[in-house]
Amino acid sequence: MGCGAGSIAIPLAQDGHPVIAADFSPAMLGTLDAGIEYFGLEGRITPLELAWDDDWDLVGPVAKAVDVAFASRSVTTTNLKGALAKLDRTARRRCAVTMVANSSPRYDLHLMNAIGASVTCSNGFVYAFNILIQMGALPQVTYFESPRRDTFESLEAGVADFSRMLEHGNEDKVDRLRDYIAQHMIENPHAGEPGSKGVPQGRYMLDHVRKVRWAFIAWEPVSAPRS
Repeated sequence: MGCGAGSIAIPLAQDGHPVIAADFSPAMLGTLDAGIEYFGLEGRITPLELAWDDDWDLVGPVAKAVDVAFASRSVTTTNLKGALAKLDRTARRRCAVTMVANSSPRYDLHLMNAIGASVTCSNGFVYAFNILIQMGALPQVTYFESPRRDTFESLEAGVADFSRMLEHGNEDKVDRLRDYIAQHMIENPHAGEPGSKGVPQGRYMLDHVRKVRWAFIAWEPVSAPRS
C-alpha cells in the first residue's frame, strides 16, 4: 500500500493492496479518475484531495496507514519539516521523496549558461537531508538525471517558448537567446510523433539534450505508531 502527496504517479503494489493517490489539484485527480475507469482499477486506487498544509489528522490518511509513503517531485511547501514529518508518520516501512538537485526543471541549464543568464539552483534536497538527520532518520540519497527534449516549429517559435526562462533579471537576454537557438537548432527526426505529453513534436530541436538532476531520498520511518 502506498501514499503519495502531490503526485499521481504511484504504481500498484504487486500484492494487490490498494493505493492512496493524493493531490491538491481537482484537475489532476480528475485525470486520475479517468485513468482508473479506463484501466478498470476501481477499488484498487483511492484518490484523495490533500495538500501539504492541510491537517492530515482531519482529512488525510491516518498514522501508519500505508506501508510506503512517497512524494514524487512534489514537495513544494513553506514547511518542509512538517511535510517530511507527515510522510514519516503515515508510513510503516519506508518513506521517500524526489527533489530537484540543480536548477528548476523549468530551465535549460546548458542554454542559460551559454547565453550568460543567471540561474538559481535549488538546495531543497540538502535541507531535506539535514531535517531527516535531525529527526533521527538515516536517509539514503541516490542521484539520477531525466532527459528532456524541447521541440518547436520555427526559430521564432523556439524563441517564444524558451523566453519563459528569461525571468528574474534575465529579460534582456532575448537577443542572445535568439542567436543561440539559430546556431544550435537542428531537424527533429521525430517531428509529428507524440511527445512526452502526447502533443505532436515540432520540426526542430536543439542539438543538446536538456537534463534535470534529481535526488531520491529514502528512509525508514522514525515516528512510533500511535497507541
